[in-house]
Amino acid sequence: MDMGLWVTWYDLPIEGEAEYLAWFHEKYIPEMSSRPGFLWGAHYELLGRGKSQEINPHVKYADDTSIPSGTEFVAMFGGESTYTFMNPSLAHIVENQSTETREMLGRRIGERTCIFAEELRLDGPESAQRTPGSVPGPVIQIGSFNLESAEDELEMGTWYAQLRLPSLERMHGCIGVRKLISSSGWAKHSIFYELISEEVLEHFPGIKLLQGAEREWSIKVVGTLDHAPGSPTVAKRIWPPV
Repeated sequence: MDMGLWVTWYDLPIEGEAEYLAWFHEKYIPEMSSRPGFLWGAHYELLGRGKSQEINPHVKYADDTSIPSGTEFVAMFGGESTYTFMNPSLAHIVENQSTETREMLGRRIGERTCIFAEELRLDGPESAQRTPGSVPGPVIQIGSFNLESAEDELEMGTWYAQLRLPSLERMHGCIGVRKLISSSGWAKHSIFYELISEEVLEHFPGIKLLQGAEREWSIKVVGTLDHAPGSPTVAKRIWPPV
């Protein structure tokens, strides 16, 4: 079971992008996935990349310019646990990489990395499309954020448990959802949705589809989250091919 996730957000320069992607998909992901404890590797590209992203008025971003701002690509590796990525550590892996690997990874812009442990996993109506130990779904939405107080964290957890997560369990086109907690990286919390297609996003139970007390509660909770740049990231899988 992939209880640990190593997630990296980053941008790429247009020049040399095709070369990088071919190398990353055909060489780097297979090499890393063959390491002890690694179960899979996947690569995602931001939906609507290069276009103006819709601004959600309810999403608040962290006021910290030191947080790397990459959003165009999301590289993900699943491991048996977070310690898969700590023995050896990612820093030690980097020290022993080839010149080619260092040059290719050095092309990344605004790279931001977190190692997450799975706190909770729920299956959606399309869960049969994911086999144990396989890569996540064709489309993902992953949010990463912090909160200012323990009280806000408890309220957020209650909201997820009582409102948001049950709605995803019933949502058409949802493969599953995972609540993640960080072992390493800027964001302490993450929410990770797996979907069968981007069309499913029209049914996503966001604030704009809620009414009454559920809407008010959602606005209150979402307003306490300090998101990383570009969060939540909505992306399509480009490797392995869909």
